[in-house]
Amino acid sequence: MSAELVPDLARAVGFQHAFARRRAPRETAVPGGFAVLDDRYPGSHDDNKLIVGAGPGPVPDTPQEARDAAERLLRAADEALAEREHRLVCVDDDRLGTALAPAFLAAGYEHETNLIMAFRGTSPSESVAAERLSLAELLPVLRRDWRHTLPQAPDEVIDRLARRVEGRLRGADAVSFWGVRAPDGEIAARADLYEHGGVAQIESVFTGADHRGKGHARALMTALLAEAAQAELIFLVADAADWPKDFYAKLGFEDLGRTHAFLRT
Repeated sequence: MSAELVPDLARAVGFQHAFARRRAPRETAVPGGFAVLDDRYPGSHDDNKLIVGAGPGPVPDTPQEARDAAERLLRAADEALAEREHRLVCVDDDRLGTALAPAFLAAGYEHETNLIMAFRGTSPSESVAAERLSLAELLPVLRRDWRHTLPQAPDEVIDRLARRVEGRLRGADAVSFWGVRAPDGEIAARADLYEHGGVAQIESVFTGADHRGKGHARALMTALLAEAAQAELIFLVADAADWPKDFYAKLGFEDLGRTHAFLRT
């Protein structure tokens, strides 16, 4: 992790690294970071990936240095993920990710930039309109949402995609799942809340296709912010190229920094 990271950004990145390590059944070292692996879900990108920061040396300053650094990571991805059909390399130092991007793109990878956003607003005084979901309550909702996304997928694939959530329970001291119901009682929006060491991450915010535009996500976020109000830092990760980042900004979240993800399928 770069020494130039501001304290809250460093803390959020460290939280994510520790979460990934605790939930992963297997971990291996790679240049400047580590790889997490879960043989139960070989097709899951999030459960099988490389995570790196700035590494032990300086960030590459020249195109050749960047190509050399990228080649090392490309080889590491091929080795660590040799039994997987995908390659995912997450670079949590913005300068390094920007420097590596041309080489990864040339190697056939897609490039996504994400924002780590910290809550800087005033937390609501109480939780409203949301409820904590047990794993038994959440799994049918996840199966429903994955079925909508992958209508042709076999049932066993849908079930494996849903059950990946079980691994998240190992990631932090407190892992909870939350939902907001539509008037008919169906879970309209859902999200995870991870809390550990004074830091809280809001993750996997999702509104069902039939329930969007009705205020469910705002109600859910309000409830989660109230639930995590005692945390020293509340953060989330948003796609830098997608609209939810603007929604989060309106709720009081501010950018801390950028991270990068390189994916080849």
